[in-house]
Amino acid sequence: MSSRPRGSGALVALVALFTAGYLAPYLLPTVVGRLASGLGLSPAQAGLVGSVLLLGSSTAGFTLAARGERIGPRAAARAGLLAMAIGYGSAAATHTVPLVVAGAVLGGLGSGTATAVAAAGIAGQRDPHRASTLGLLTVSATAGALYLSLPHLGGGHAPALLAIACAAALVWPLTGRLPSATRARGGHTEPGASRTGPLPYRRAGAVLAGGILCWSLAQNALWGVSGRIGLTQAGLSEVTVGAVFAAALGAGLAGVTAAGALGSRLGRAVPIGVGTVLIAACVLLSSAAGSLASFATGEILWNAVYPVVLSYLLGLAASLDPRGRWAVLVGSASSLGVACGPVTGSLLSEHAGYTGMGVVLCALLLLVAVPMTAVARHAAGRPLVPGSVRRRGGAPAAILAGTASASTALVPQMGAPEQTVAPIPVPAGRRRLVKSAFRLARPSDRG
Repeated sequence: MSSRPRGSGALVALVALFTAGYLAPYLLPTVVGRLASGLGLSPAQAGLVGSVLLLGSSTAGFTLAARGERIGPRAAARAGLLAMAIGYGSAAATHTVPLVVAGAVLGGLGSGTATAVAAAGIAGQRDPHRASTLGLLTVSATAGALYLSLPHLGGGHAPALLAIACAAALVWPLTGRLPSATRARGGHTEPGASRTGPLPYRRAGAVLAGGILCWSLAQNALWGVSGRIGLTQAGLSEVTVGAVFAAALGAGLAGVTAAGALGSRLGRAVPIGVGTVLIAACVLLSSAAGSLASFATGEILWNAVYPVVLSYLLGLAASLDPRGRWAVLVGSASSLGVACGPVTGSLLSEHAGYTGMGVVLCALLLLVAVPMTAVARHAAGRPLVPGSVRRRGGAPAAILAGTASASTALVPQMGAPEQTVAPIPVPAGRRRLVKSAFRLARPSDRG
């Protein structure tokens, strides 16, 4: 997105948009479970519907990454929220499976569009990690409240889908705080509003996108069948499983808060690498759960660590390109992994059992932890700290940025384009330069 939203009003809109877009993946276990019970689908069929929904989300993200410059954040956000409200609302209003699938696909396209706009806008903030943390805090709190409320709103697939549609409708008024496609000055389009430039860190970004695809697939393969593990393998009631999920998302709130407080103290590589290893252990524990204690322990610990690692991954993607293109592409790759998760988890659990599925997913997480940590160590892009400078010139500018006495007005801010240094030709034979021979450069000067 070319018009990067700034200011507290735009940040509130981006966080709300992030929440609406991510709500469907966060509610995936109850959506899949209610599709199976309310429509008479098998677990694999219900998982396939969930995958189709999230596949629409990732498709929208990849599409918007290429065409976001022409549309603009405000128009794209409103189109996505409208698609969410119509798609999920229409799917909730019918029991005809093809119509439910069609509505879910439309809603998924809307969720992906909202998430892509939010990701691009967050990448343009001075501190993308802080903005991502705020978004994850909000969506975790919202999903936790819904997990506590939905069991009391009746059975069937309608309540869960209506909740997502209502969230889209509530976020709509905030889109007025987002900028339109371009910003004009004196009747002329701002320089850089339509210029995309080459995509930086191509190899690192591609590795990160591939890694987060597998990372998200492994997590959501378990997340998509977690409800069935609690109901069938652990022998819990729907109310108890919902309470466990709410407590798990509450632990996620604590984890994201801790990540926000931790900030850049450990960099990005340690939280991503160590956090993924801890998640792999939690996946083993949850998949083998046979009682309330083991099920709750695995789910709560897992959900406490998961959003922490995700916040650093999103911040890493945003740091690779301040224009937000890698943030959108990596977010869309994550959505693609999320989309493949439910059907993958259903197929693995049917053929290998829940414990066997956990072993496979644990091995996949350990494998992808290595390249993602390497990207965080060697291609970190912009630093986590706002106001800090990363230049080819090296340490002096970074030291100046970290000095308490340095004026913030003199320090290039995170995401600001680097100024071109123009060479000054000195006529041959002139040893002394007269000050009057030079003047200040102005925006109207050419050449």
